[in-house]
Amino acid sequence: MTGTARGRAWPAPDRRGMVTAELALGSGAAILLAVLLAWGLGLGVAQLAIADTAAEVARQAARSDEDAVARARADAPDGAMIMIVQHDGYVVVTVSLDVRPLGLRLPPITLTASAQVLQEPT
Repeated sequence: MTGTARGRAWPAPDRRGMVTAELALGSGAAILLAVLLAWGLGLGVAQLAIADTAAEVARQAARSDEDAVARARADAPDGAMIMIVQHDGYVVVTVSLDVRPLGLRLPPITLTASAQVLQEPT
């Protein structure tokens, strides 16, 4: 296919490489999206893990079972900080965990979970 300008013919532009470039950009974007979704899923799993830890530690602390509290603390995700507070007849446990995006040297995202249980009589 040709066109004319001021009486001269020129060849139609070659479009064979356009699909390759679009495919390369689209593939890169799809991979980036998949990595971000996987990381978000990992954040959700970590949040569930610290929520489970907070609930378990709170239950055992409310029973005043120090051995069970130590076992529940040991089951916490690596790097989790656990704070136990007894206040007005309740045991309140807060677990926080700093998670770095994709393991990179980016600022951490802090996940937090709390559980509150009525202190059992001793």
